[in-house]
Amino acid sequence: MSTRYPFTAVVGMDDLRLALLLNAVSPAVGGVLVRGEKGTAKSTAVRALAELLPEVTVVAGCRFSCDPASPDPGCPDGPHGAEAQGARPARMVELPVGASEDRLVGALDIEKALAEGVKAFEPGLLAAAHRGILYVDEVNLLSDHLVDHLLDAAAMGQSHVEREGVSVRHAARFLLVGTMNPEEGELRPQLLDRFGLTVEVAASREPEQRVEVVRRRLAFEDDPAAFAARWADEEAALRARIVAAQELLPKVVLGDAALLQIAATCAAFEVDGMRADIVMARTATALAAWAGRTEVTSEDVRQAALLALPHRRRRNPFDAPGLDQDKLDETLEQFKGEEPDEDPDGPGDGGPGGGGGGGGGIPPQGEGPDGPAPESAEAPESAPESAPAPQGPGSGSGSGERAAVKAAEPFRTKMFSVPGLGEGAAGRRSRARTEHGRTTGATRPRGALTKLHLSATVRAAAPHQKARGRDGRGLVVRRDDLRQATREGREGNLVLFVVDASGSMAARQRMGAVKGAVLSLLLDAYQRRDKVGLVTFRGRAADLALPPTSSVDAAAARLEQLPTGGRTPLAAGLLKAHDVLRVERLRDPSRRPLLVVVTDGRATGGGADPVALAARAARLHAADGTAAVVVDCETGPVRLGLAGNLARELGGTAVTLDELRADSIAGLVRDVQGNHSATRRAA
Repeated sequence: MSTRYPFTAVVGMDDLRLALLLNAVSPAVGGVLVRGEKGTAKSTAVRALAELLPEVTVVAGCRFSCDPASPDPGCPDGPHGAEAQGARPARMVELPVGASEDRLVGALDIEKALAEGVKAFEPGLLAAAHRGILYVDEVNLLSDHLVDHLLDAAAMGQSHVEREGVSVRHAARFLLVGTMNPEEGELRPQLLDRFGLTVEVAASREPEQRVEVVRRRLAFEDDPAAFAARWADEEAALRARIVAAQELLPKVVLGDAALLQIAATCAAFEVDGMRADIVMARTATALAAWAGRTEVTSEDVRQAALLALPHRRRRNPFDAPGLDQDKLDETLEQFKGEEPDEDPDGPGDGGPGGGGGGGGGIPPQGEGPDGPAPESAEAPESAPESAPAPQGPGSGSGSGERAAVKAAEPFRTKMFSVPGLGEGAAGRRSRARTEHGRTTGATRPRGALTKLHLSATVRAAAPHQKARGRDGRGLVVRRDDLRQATREGREGNLVLFVVDASGSMAARQRMGAVKGAVLSLLLDAYQRRDKVGLVTFRGRAADLALPPTSSVDAAAARLEQLPTGGRTPLAAGLLKAHDVLRVERLRDPSRRPLLVVVTDGRATGGGADPVALAARAARLHAADGTAAVVVDCETGPVRLGLAGNLARELGGTAVTLDELRADSIAGLVRDVQGNHSATRRAA
């Protein structure tokens, strides 16, 4: 067994360590979501936590880790009586991003179920994580159908597996810990709300602290066992403090004054639902127990709000998570009651593991065997501003550049889809063959059977019953008879935006409306699980402002910084988009693209006949079969219709800014598909 990096040897990251320890003290807090840039030891800290958890007592031989004192009455290995019991370390189960549904929830042997009526169930990761930790690295990249199962298990404390009327239920209560890099996309709001606490982590900018991180990591890699042994005393002390806090937790009193502060804080920050209130109450109670006190203080409530509320205040993917601490302090002061006295008999600062203090304090960093660790750098009060998007060779004072303008308010748009039937990643935009959706037919399974088509299986087995010697009521089914259901659902696409930022678009009111339209389409792409990319063109050339990514908020940030001015190299923008899509087809052939060109259709610069060059570039996309939509930004009483001409060359359709709104026209998706199909037939 490999040696894990010690939890107490982690440098800095006080909020992360505190959030993890509070969940160890009180699993009812609801888990932790760790947001941060790559290379910040998120996974290292989470994996180290498992070594600190107390052992669990289990029924011997039970694959579902039933507690002998309170066994699950519906356990598939039950019912349990007076079986022997044993103890084992708490497990940390990792859920890979590419895991199958059967790997997560477990699998039923359909062949045995049909032929013998036997529930042959192989437990999945949810069963293995029961009474332990379920760790999901890159949780924001998890497939939708796996997210749905996680939501159900987290809400009900049990997993339900059903295949053609054969069902199995088992307990699945676990500490859910997820890590994510926001640059790769945001989480669905439903899953975001399931995490009790969230913390933001970033690499320290203090040279001394960075030196200490490198020194400890190199020492660990040189000799993991010796490094862990040097931190064994600190690990044992922290483990003892967790046990002491767990024992003290039932004695902690959450007074009416603290409860009123919790309710007032959640109301002041307008969080949805009541889960935030409950999580804050549990977190504040755990903080008091961690500090060795039996009553919750205002500082506990404040710390609980900083951990439990930031991720619950987001209204759309473009909102930065965070909390206005001045507003928080004002709310707590307004509803502050009489503070409880410190418990003179509680462990306090002298409790197990040291540390502690009002508000739960900070987890003990300690001097450790290597001497005192450098002090943590103070966390910035707000996230750094996004860097301006590179403007390419067409930018500069000589191109008539104007400052970026603010986008208009986003709105709900009509849905665009790619024609045909794809096989891409699950999403909510275009039709596709998927594992989830309505059944459209049956086929022989290529590998393990996952979705049985019952009637097709019976029809395949029926002609052979006499030859197989059937003499009873049961159907004699063999492997060759099994049929896999083929299903149709929805996929996510690659939506590549090509935005005209030239002088013809530079009127401030007009560009604000254009940015609002693109922002609306980005929000639609987020809701439909698409990847997005952004190409802009102005001056003398086009620029890939954002390579294809799942992070629509990154695209929104680039859009917000986009200045305008200069000529209109439309052909360059379309050619740049063609290059981007060519590379993406090699990287991910199954993800079909949707090209969205936002322009008034004018073309200037780039050759003797820029309009002809733009038409030739558009025909390249049409030849590749790329579905395309042109958002016509032309305004005024006299319209040249250039965007419509461009749409015809692309084999797509053109819509005006007004027509883009969801309540403005009907049948937009049908028109996009119809025009595209007609163009392909003509070609």
